[in-house]
Amino acid sequence: MKYDFESSVGYWVTIVSLAYRKALNEELAPHGITFRQSQVLGWLVHDGVLSQSSLAAKMEVEAPTLKGLVDRMEAAGWVKRCSCMDDRRKKLIRMTSAAEPVWQKIADCARKVRREATAGLNRDETNQLLHLLRTVHNNLILRSEVPADEIQIG
Repeated sequence: MKYDFESSVGYWVTIVSLAYRKALNEELAPHGITFRQSQVLGWLVHDGVLSQSSLAAKMEVEAPTLKGLVDRMEAAGWVKRCSCMDDRRKKLIRMTSAAEPVWQKIADCARKVRREATAGLNRDETNQLLHLLRTVHNNLILRSEVPADEIQIG
């Protein structure tokens, strides 16, 4: 039953992720923006127009959860749904120009939280942290692309 949490990469990645999300939520709340709304706009800024199913997958949420979120964001004028020309059943989501100031506020809040999170790290240490996190992420992505019987544990 013993487990060395202090030496666990998974433990630290998880609690840092939760603390980062909490800090960002606290920073966004006074502006009437939720973390999930920031994720929707962030993915749309990063990837452009996305299908509702692709966006749900990127956010790791169920389709009904995303539908309600997008409904509220569409009512606020931040996003617009349209039908895909190739597949009318597929709904595409795009950010509207009305969301641009909202995105700017999100980006400002995210930069503030990033500064707070990396306080005490110099530029090289911050770059090294980014490099290490990307490596861990790539390893985990690769893991899901490699058949389980080909993964070498060592």
